[in-house]
Amino acid sequence: MDSFLQLAQARQSDRAFLPDKKIEREVLERILEAARLAPSACNGQPWHFTVVTEKELLQQVGSATSSLGMNKFVKDAAALVLITHEGTNITSKLGSGIKDKDFSIMDLGIASAYLTLAAEDEGVGSCILGWFDESKIKELTNIPKKKRLMLIVALGYAAKPKRKKVRKEWSKVVSFEKY
Repeated sequence: MDSFLQLAQARQSDRAFLPDKKIEREVLERILEAARLAPSACNGQPWHFTVVTEKELLQQVGSATSSLGMNKFVKDAAALVLITHEGTNITSKLGSGIKDKDFSIMDLGIASAYLTLAAEDEGVGSCILGWFDESKIKELTNIPKKKRLMLIVALGYAAKPKRKKVRKEWSKVVSFEKY
């Protein structure tokens, strides 16, 4: 990509992946490095990324994301990145309490955005998932029971062409100086 704006315009939630097309380990590592480098409140870095690429485990975890017709496409993902909330440092916790905002949850969203944008830059499609059987996936992947699995990012090579990006009008979402 020539610019960040082009990258942001190109990134979409892909819900169809080419089955059996693996992502090279070096590519996955670069994508994860971008997520690891994401900013966080008071540098709390409240995340852990568990990467699932082994075919049988991918299928089992993928099945635990699919119910009520949701996320059927996950079965064809080349990798799943499980994003676990790890807690944060005392400074971020204090700030969250004082401001009544859980900064660490926002930080997970920022890391997810970095991860998906890095994937796009590598030519890898992505989709952030919030619908899944948390306890089943934690059991399958040995995530400690006390930890929260907050998001999953499905990664793979897109099986469909890019869609036209539809967004609200600029004037509906942006204002200067006053709301």
